[in-house]
Amino acid sequence: MRVFLLVVLTFAVSSRSALAWNKAGHMVTAAIAYAVLKEEKPEAIPRIIAILKEHPQYESLWAPRLAALPRATEDEKDMYLFMQAARWPDDARSDEEFHRSTWHYINLPFKPAKEPASVRPLPPDPDNIVRAYELNLGKAKDRKEEGDDRAVSICWVFHLIGDAHQPLHTSSLYTTVYPRGDKGGNKFYIRAKPGASGITLHQYWDDMIIGSERFQSVRNRATELRLRPEFAKEKLPELKELSFEKWVSAESFPLVVSAVYRNGLLAGGVDAPSAVALPDDYSKVCKPIAEKMAVLAGRRMAAACRLIVAE
Repeated sequence: MRVFLLVVLTFAVSSRSALAWNKAGHMVTAAIAYAVLKEEKPEAIPRIIAILKEHPQYESLWAPRLAALPRATEDEKDMYLFMQAARWPDDARSDEEFHRSTWHYINLPFKPAKEPASVRPLPPDPDNIVRAYELNLGKAKDRKEEGDDRAVSICWVFHLIGDAHQPLHTSSLYTTVYPRGDKGGNKFYIRAKPGASGITLHQYWDDMIIGSERFQSVRNRATELRLRPEFAKEKLPELKELSFEKWVSAESFPLVVSAVYRNGLLAGGVDAPSAVALPDDYSKVCKPIAEKMAVLAGRRMAAACRLIVAE
């Protein structure tokens, strides 16, 4: 981990010469993963489902939600359980037993070239998304672990893969306006268009995939994204990369620099009243990026499931 952080810090400096995708967005990535498994490794699904049913909040939280889909087939209920698992770490934010705030992100510093030497980025917290993924994938794969612990770890694996593909979960912008960092866009205020209400840049990116948490809406959005010709498996060479660290440092973080902040040229405010309207072409450029990242996350989630239940 120490070597990884040093490498990424060097990369961030050389560029000078926390919710996640919203809960519905996490549900979309899980629905994509489920559909991919159904096509490529269907025998993995009942094994993952069996572990998830041992989750300590299955009866209190998930069973009532599944019961609220009375006309759903067993296959649809299994997909819905995947969706619930992927969003659960956000559902558990108010639960001291399960909430881990620093696990959702890593604040790799981005300091644009124009910023003076007086702006000094801080290193990321070592208890971050990369460490959390390694820990939880190991526990999820370990059959010696108690079933409820494995179920919790599977939820984190699902969720952290999603978080790693939301670029603003990998960075903090350091400028004279944000000398202590913008905390993944949570301190950077924008307006989606002139006259719109001021919101954080992080919220704007969170909401790019979908706004509804309805099962049908989520499933349909996942299907639409997964079946787009430009997002076909053979059109995604990124899938050859298996390192979670690289998903963060070599995929999401560079997108923060080039697309999210436009190499430091994107203007923002420090609060809602001072929010600045995004450029006219911002959504046109960035939404396809977010959609592709969601598909990558879903396919990588499916691959993680195969690892978890591997003989």
